[in-house]
Amino acid sequence: MVIQRDVGHHVAYTTREVGQYLVVEASVGIVVIWDKRTSVFIKLAPSYKGTVCGLCGNFDQRSSNDFTTRDHMVVESELDFGNSWKEAPTCPDVSATPEPCALRPHRRSWAEKQCSIIKGPVFGVCHSKVDPKPFYEACVHDSCSCDAGGDCECFCSAVAAYAQECTKEGACVFWRTPELCPIFCDYYNPPNECQWHYEPCGNHSFETCRTISGVHSNISVSHLEGEAPCGARDPACQGGPGSPR
Repeated sequence: MVIQRDVGHHVAYTTREVGQYLVVEASVGIVVIWDKRTSVFIKLAPSYKGTVCGLCGNFDQRSSNDFTTRDHMVVESELDFGNSWKEAPTCPDVSATPEPCALRPHRRSWAEKQCSIIKGPVFGVCHSKVDPKPFYEACVHDSCSCDAGGDCECFCSAVAAYAQECTKEGACVFWRTPELCPIFCDYYNPPNECQWHYEPCGNHSFETCRTISGVHSNISVSHLEGEAPCGARDPACQGGPGSPR
């Protein structure tokens, strides 16, 4: 089926690497951050607050009304919510929520054991700041789902999502190890030199300071973990964080 869409207009954008993420910055005040695996984050300029809708919520800082349907009703069922945002009314409704651990029971014990790191002492400093329960449940769900290769990738992305929220709340957690979801960028440094290093919680002062087609984008993309040049900063920021080019 082909769905006819409005032609719209061209939006200027730029792409760059920040840590282990690919960041796409658009001139209309939207930033898309992808970990090149299974996680995508969307950040909007403050001017969008309370003016958007859809599967990603309405950006009003209240999670209680995120399940707002196309006809502006707040529902509790994710099925009712998701079905309301179908692009074409001819598409059938989804009638059941998949339970990957029930479909693949041999994966459950492995997923629960691996994901227990989220509820354990490694993330203890974060538990009072970010509730670990929904992230643990999402981790088990995703880890059960990935059974055709890339199983550790799904698990690592799920734990990284919790670590990301912890970092945003001021709880930086060094959770990766050489045995658990490792990132070995420091290994490639020449002897006694620092060219690359691993930043578990990113650069806390990093903001995008680029001007795209005359439109200034000043949305923070800080706290992104991954590889970083030693002493690196955004080359577009000449006068300090947040300065226009």
